[in-house]
Amino acid sequence: MRRLALMVALATGGFGSAVVAQTGVQTGAQTSGFSIAVNSNADAIAPDSDLTLREALSIANGSLTPDQLSAAERSLVTAAQTSTIRFQLPAGQTVIRLKSALPDIVRSLVIDGTTQAGYGTTQLFSEIPYLRQPVVEITPDTGTTILRGLTITADDVVVKGLSLYGFTGAFSETAPTPPADIFIAHRNPPPALVSEDPNRPFKHNQPFEYVTPPKNVQILDNWLGIRPDQSMPDTSSAFGVSIFNGDRVTVQNNWIANHDGSGIISSVNATNSVISQNTIVANGLAGMPDAIRLEGNIDASRITENLMCGNDGSAVYLFKPTGSVTVDKNRMVYNGRRLRRSAVYLMGNDHKVLNNTIEDQTASGVTVAANPNSYRNEISGNKFARLEGLSIDLNTWNSTDVSDQQRGDGINPQRDSGNRRKETGNAAINAPKFSDRIFPLTNKQTSITGYADAGTTVKLYRVAVGSRAPYAGPLTEELFTTQTKANGSFEINVDNGFRAGDVISAVAFDPRYGTSEPAINARLGLGKSERRSMTSGRSKTIAPAFPPVSPRRPHRRPSLCCRRSRSS
Repeated sequence: MRRLALMVALATGGFGSAVVAQTGVQTGAQTSGFSIAVNSNADAIAPDSDLTLREALSIANGSLTPDQLSAAERSLVTAAQTSTIRFQLPAGQTVIRLKSALPDIVRSLVIDGTTQAGYGTTQLFSEIPYLRQPVVEITPDTGTTILRGLTITADDVVVKGLSLYGFTGAFSETAPTPPADIFIAHRNPPPALVSEDPNRPFKHNQPFEYVTPPKNVQILDNWLGIRPDQSMPDTSSAFGVSIFNGDRVTVQNNWIANHDGSGIISSVNATNSVISQNTIVANGLAGMPDAIRLEGNIDASRITENLMCGNDGSAVYLFKPTGSVTVDKNRMVYNGRRLRRSAVYLMGNDHKVLNNTIEDQTASGVTVAANPNSYRNEISGNKFARLEGLSIDLNTWNSTDVSDQQRGDGINPQRDSGNRRKETGNAAINAPKFSDRIFPLTNKQTSITGYADAGTTVKLYRVAVGSRAPYAGPLTEELFTTQTKANGSFEINVDNGFRAGDVISAVAFDPRYGTSEPAINARLGLGKSERRSMTSGRSKTIAPAFPPVSPRRPHRRPSLCCRRSRSS
C-alpha cells in the first residue's frame, strides 16, 4: 500500500506550492567557519565525547555554539575560513542511522565523505573510472520514516563522497513535502510558481523576507539509493536529487540507483544546472519512471556524459519547461523497462540533443512534442540502434492518447498545408525524400540525390541493418552534410566509404524549425539495372507496432550496460 500511494504522489508531475523547508534555522550573516570532525555515528546532541553529524550541522548553521560542547567535542572543532565537515568514524561504525530529519543546511558548507578512512580505495568498474566506493552511509533508523536525507537552502554548499538511501514517506507526507535523498530549495515559504515581478516572488502580502534559490550547490561523488556494498536497500528512496529551486547546481560523478521515482528531478527552477558524468541506473521502480525528469525553468542547463541504463521510463524527460537544455555525449541504453517511453522526450523550444548514444529503447529515440508547441529543437550527431520506433519522431496534435505524451506516433506524411506548422513538433519540417530507393554504386562511387525543404541542411546517415524500427532509420552514423538548392533539391557525391548493400537515411535541419524525422531508407546497389524510382505521393503515417519487452528486473551493475553497449 505504501508503494501504491507513493506512486500516485510521484506521478502527478508537480508538487504545487507546498511548504518545502523542514527545519530551517534563520541566522544572521556568517563571519567565520569551522572545520568539524565527526567521530561518532550516533544521532544526538549532547555534551559528551562524541561529535555527531547532527551536532556538526548545527555548529555549521550557527544554532549550536562551541561553548555548548564538551571539552572533548571542542577539540574536534577548529576555526576556519569556510565550514567543512570531515569524518573520523571508527571502523565498522560508519552507518549513521537517523532518528529524525537533519537540520536544513542554511550556511555555506562542505560535507566531505571522502575524508573517511577507506574511501575510494577500490576502482569498481574499469568502464567508469570516476565511480569510487563511499564508506559513510546516512539512512533512517529502523522503523523511522524520514522524507529527506539532506536539505540544502544556502549558497556554496558541497556534498561529496556519501551514501544516502531510504528517504521516503507515505502519500499524506510526500504530497505536501517532496522527498529526496538530497533536496535543494529556498527557505520557507516557497515562491509563487507564477510571478510578474521576479524580485518579489510572492503574489500576496506575506510577512516573509524575499528569498532567492540557493546558488552554486555541488553534489559530487555520492551513491544515492544504493549502499557501499552495491546492494539495494530494504526501503527505496523516493527520488535521488531534487532541484526544487536552485541556480547553478552541479550534479557530477554520482551513482544514482533504485529509486521509486526519478533519479534527478526539478520543479520550480533549475537554471544553469550541470548534470554530468553520473551513472543513473534502475530508477522509477514504483512511480515517476524517468532517469532525469526536468520541469520549471531549466534555461541554460546541460546534461552531459552520463550513463543512463535500465531505468523504467525515459532517460531524459522534459515536462513543459521554460528555457532550453543541451543533452549531449550521454550513453542511454536499455531504458523503458517498465513503461514504453522514448529515450529522450522533449517539450518546449530550442533544446539541443547532440552526439548521444541511444540503444535498445522500447520506443522512439528522441520525440518532440506537439502539445505544447515545441519548435527549433536540434537533434544531431546521435547514434541510434535497436529501437522500437523512429530515431527522431515529431508528434502531431492528432495524437492525443496518454501514450503520445510518452513516445512518438510514427512516420509523418509530407507537409501539405501551412497549418501543419502549428500542429506538429519542430513545425512539421519535412523529412528528406530520396529520388531513388536504390542508388547504383560503381567503383565505390555514387551520387545520392533527393528533395527536402528549401534552405535546409541535409545530413546523410548510415543505417544499421537488422533493427526492429520502421523502415526510416535507425540513424547509426552521420556521414555527410549538404545544403539544399533553391528548389529544395540536394546532391551528395560519394567516392569512398560505402559498399553495395549499405542502407542510408537522412534528416533535414532548419534553425527556424529544428530537425526533421528520418527519411525513408534507401540502399546502395550494384548498378543501374537495380535502380528503381520511388513511388510518388505522400508516405503513410505508420506507428511502431512492436510490443514492449517483457518486464524484468533492470540492470543494476553499470558495467553490464557499458559492456553491452560497447559491443554493439
